[in-house]
Amino acid sequence: MMSKKKDQEEVSGGAQNVHGAEPPARKSENPQKGEPAASGSPSGAGASAESPCVSEQDRITALEKENAELKDRLLRKQADFENFRKRMIREREDAARYANASLLTDVIGLIDDFERAIKSAEESRDFASFLQGVTMIEKQLVEMLESRWGLRRFTSVGEGFDPNKHEAVLRVEGPADGRPTVVEDYQKGYYLHERVLRPARVKVMVPASEPSAQAPQGPKMPPGRGDDEPKEGQDEPVGRGN
Repeated sequence: MMSKKKDQEEVSGGAQNVHGAEPPARKSENPQKGEPAASGSPSGAGASAESPCVSEQDRITALEKENAELKDRLLRKQADFENFRKRMIREREDAARYANASLLTDVIGLIDDFERAIKSAEESRDFASFLQGVTMIEKQLVEMLESRWGLRRFTSVGEGFDPNKHEAVLRVEGPADGRPTVVEDYQKGYYLHERVLRPARVKVMVPASEPSAQAPQGPKMPPGRGDDEPKEGQDEPVGRGN
């Protein structure tokens, strides 16, 4: 009896081994605390809905901050440009006002020379010395203006008349085959570097106008006189003298 029961247990155990391992245990229907909820749960849907709103608000805040910074930089640039414009206007006005400072400094020294010459003439009453001193000062002035400032005086006597640098004040006739020529300087002209600063006022000799070929060779007869007038060596007709 015992051996028969034992054989049945072995047969049932072999059948269990043939069919495979035991079926897996059932999952717990009630999840434990701390386990993540399923994606389809209401709490997961609320979290995913809140994250886009938060990122959009952060982006708006960042753009507003950047806009404020750009406005501030623009206002600063406008203020700098306005200050620069005012400074340039002030510097240009000062440059125009004091542009001749160096020239006037040179002229002041010549004024001192004139004052010394006048004082010496008053004390000595020597006209020859005074004339010599004034001539030297005039020469010094011309040389200084030419060497330092490009002001050059020119003479025109003997040159051909040039309307760009000469102003004809008086005109005289010369040879018919000549050309307009300057014969006298009334007022000398000046160059400033390569440009005519003041034209010279001159007297010009122009070619004489030739007599017209159509003009008669002899004098014209007075009006009212005809061919009946007596010629040279003939007597006046009778009756004309009454």
